[in-house]
Amino acid sequence: MRLFLLTAVIAFSSPLNAQTSSPSASPSLEQRVADLEAYVNNSARGADSANARVVSNVSGPGPASNAWMMTCAALVLFMTLPGLALFYGGLVRAKNVLSVLAQCLGIAGLVTILWWLVGYSLVFSRGSPFIGGLTFAFLHEVDGRPNGDYSYWVSQNVFAMYQLMFAIITPALIIGAVAERMKFVAVLVFVGVWMFAVYFPIAHMVWGIDGWMNGVWNPAAQITAIDFAGGTVVHMTSGWSALVLCILLGHRLGFRKEIMAPHSMVLCMVGTGLLWVGWYGFNAGSALAPDGIAANAFMITTLATAVASFTWAMLEYALRGKPSVLGFCSGAVGGLVVITPACGYVAPTGAVIIGIAAGIVPFLACTKLKSWLGYDDALDTFGIHAVGGTLGAFLTGLLATANVNPNLLLSVAGSPNPATRNGLARIVGHTLWLEQLKAIGITIVFAVVGSAIIGAIVRGLIGLRIAPEIERQGLDINQHGEEGYITS
Repeated sequence: MRLFLLTAVIAFSSPLNAQTSSPSASPSLEQRVADLEAYVNNSARGADSANARVVSNVSGPGPASNAWMMTCAALVLFMTLPGLALFYGGLVRAKNVLSVLAQCLGIAGLVTILWWLVGYSLVFSRGSPFIGGLTFAFLHEVDGRPNGDYSYWVSQNVFAMYQLMFAIITPALIIGAVAERMKFVAVLVFVGVWMFAVYFPIAHMVWGIDGWMNGVWNPAAQITAIDFAGGTVVHMTSGWSALVLCILLGHRLGFRKEIMAPHSMVLCMVGTGLLWVGWYGFNAGSALAPDGIAANAFMITTLATAVASFTWAMLEYALRGKPSVLGFCSGAVGGLVVITPACGYVAPTGAVIIGIAAGIVPFLACTKLKSWLGYDDALDTFGIHAVGGTLGAFLTGLLATANVNPNLLLSVAGSPNPATRNGLARIVGHTLWLEQLKAIGITIVFAVVGSAIIGAIVRGLIGLRIAPEIERQGLDINQHGEEGYITS
């Protein structure tokens, strides 16, 4: 009996049996070292190639990459909750502060549900050049394994959650233009439809692996534009939509007749600081690895934001005699917006140029253009995000350089990039700005036309605006049954 058991153990543990039960050959020492090098360099393993004949001993996600992206995802959520909520909340009147917080929270919940249902799939699964498919609906098979279309070393569930935070903050930006006068239920209905009509298609076209305007990663892209962290996808879609929606709503009661000053610049300043800190997850995290590109984005974000904040306030000092805290805050947010599409592609001097432009152009949009045209953009969402996002997308075309991002080179280690096959690498530093203009035009059309149609439908079905008596009393007590401040 003992002899039989010993024979069975030897048979089942023999090299022959191990080899026949394995789906592919074990990697050699050289291949194992190459996989570790690929991890450090954020490139593909040997086993990731289509004709690979060996497995990899480093077959899953990279621990450092996952840790980095989970941290960045938390930072991007931090931008909305509580960053944007406090930034916008401080800028409205005291009777409406909770309405802004409730809208940010409501949007976060609604967009998360849509993202699980089908949103992530429509943006990041393969489909057409204009919209993704349903492969990942209900986050099907979105698990700890990496999706090689986007990162070889980040778990797809982490990647999906990181991108969710972008999807949350984008429609939340819109509420700044319509603050103090839009129904809570109308906000949710508008946002729910807008995500399908505007955000999901634009995000897929710009960031999807087979997207029509994904110049960096789609070798068949028809418009070879670049958007590192969301100049078109986030700021232009939200900013231009905000303009349309605030025009549909009309002016607040007492607009240009009553003082509508921010009720708490302290909250606004705190919100600005949280946005600035969280934006490092937004920009540096878009490298999808803690690598040199992320490091450059971190530095570039800091330079542009500081310069823009200083420039805006100094313009106030020169023109009005007093640099305001609101000016510093507005300039910082403007700088963050304008540098977003460029932060992974420009050098330090380019960041300073962008920072100066971000301090001047949105300043003029918020102080002059709004006055000339007469629209009631309550918290200057259009002036900062639409104008700033458009400016940033264009300046990216002028200032991008392959010196700081090898994905824009003609080849890397002898292998052509997608940017080589679609022609992007040949126009960087030359005529890339023309491709950026094409992407800008398409994004504006999607945002303006889509928002106009959705807004008109919502207004016809349930109404967009609160009743005048509610607007006078405040949204907090009437829409949410609470008050931000209890005084006696």
